[in-house]
Amino acid sequence: MEVRVQSAPFRPGEELDAFTAAVPGAGAVVSFTGIVRDDSGTLAEMVIEHYPGMTEAALTQIAEDAQARWSLSGGLIIHRFGVLAPGEQIMMVATAARHRQVAFEAAEFLMDYLKSRAPFWKKERTATGDAWVAAKDSDEASLDRW
Repeated sequence: MEVRVQSAPFRPGEELDAFTAAVPGAGAVVSFTGIVRDDSGTLAEMVIEHYPGMTEAALTQIAEDAQARWSLSGGLIIHRFGVLAPGEQIMMVATAARHRQVAFEAAEFLMDYLKSRAPFWKKERTATGDAWVAAKDSDEASLDRW
């Protein structure tokens, strides 16, 4: 499993091509890319903060847990930090396995973890001010199935 926490943008298609090429025995590859969305129509930018070292360790641990639980052929987590504009990619998860159900389940597990437990803090900046993004009960509830 590869884990990258970075400020630089990434190109999902290129990342997926490279990932797929690195898992030639896999029968399924699943990917998900999260994008900054502007639900209110007023978002100027999102600021994502993290603690270097702590964040990578936490993501590596959950990636190792997924690898062991689903016997993946490979996995990838990319998560950005810094200032992001609406429409930019925030994160990407890719999983590879011999069978599609395993790849889908592992990808969903990783996405649910990233959404609710990964040590990132998000602040939305709008014309009317800044506000930290609060955790959602629905995101927490998604972890219950794992």
